[in-house]
Amino acid sequence: MAIMILAASVQGIQADSAEVFEPLLNPQRLHSLPAKDRVILDTRPSWRFLLGHIPGALNVGDWRDYTVTLDGVPGMLNEDRNFVAQKLQALGIDYGKTIVVYGDARDPWRADGRFFWMFERLGFSRVGILDGGWDEWVKSGGDTERGSGKLPAPAAIAPQEIRFNDAVLADQKWIFERLGSKSIAVIDNRTRKEFDGAILYGEKRGGHIPGAVHIDWREFFTATGKLKNREEATALLDKYGIRPEQEAVVYCTGGVRSAMAYFVFKRLDRKVRNYDGSWWDWSHNPALPLG
Repeated sequence: MAIMILAASVQGIQADSAEVFEPLLNPQRLHSLPAKDRVILDTRPSWRFLLGHIPGALNVGDWRDYTVTLDGVPGMLNEDRNFVAQKLQALGIDYGKTIVVYGDARDPWRADGRFFWMFERLGFSRVGILDGGWDEWVKSGGDTERGSGKLPAPAAIAPQEIRFNDAVLADQKWIFERLGSKSIAVIDNRTRKEFDGAILYGEKRGGHIPGAVHIDWREFFTATGKLKNREEATALLDKYGIRPEQEAVVYCTGGVRSAMAYFVFKRLDRKVRNYDGSWWDWSHNPALPLG
């Protein structure tokens, strides 16, 4: 009986440990993940990947390769289950894998954040970002390889297995119905000029969502692209009046830069949703108000 209780306790501890996954990884922690259980995805352009990448990493392609244009709005995540399953199969990814994405930490758009959010939207629970990206890996003395790399064995994941996580997504209807509510914090992660409507990147109208707080996503990161520590990130949110109990909704132009802010909130264990349509989508609908 005692053995059974001990075994159950151990299983409980293991289950609890499995549920807690720190999404920010340094090179040493990436090394410690069993190779058979992980998939490393390089989010940089293919030519950069060919010139050098982490051994065993796969070039995941452009973030736009995973999107569709809906009603004239580009950048919307393609949620066709057959499409998603084919993409995951080709990358050797199933729900038993730990996914680690990395990119160019000095990139002003940081597609690694978009892929982090995308995999969480697809229901993956163990997704991480390599802090400092490719530069940090090289700086740490990590091994590198050149060329296209070896293709993985296709994953046996079927379309019906895809389990979308609705808790990480916001759309214009969800946001509009909650405008003015103190229970949410809408955060615009573009530059100040974009927020003010002075610069457009293909949007129908300039401006921002009414009541949105402006926090340029780069404020969460150092000059070298590494995430600021928890205390600094929390102090930044306090500065802008974002309370811990609020559910954050982050957006930018097309849900890419805001996905880096999404990652920050996830690391701080706060509730957050990314608006993948972002300003491309909101500005496209003339019935929606502007700030």
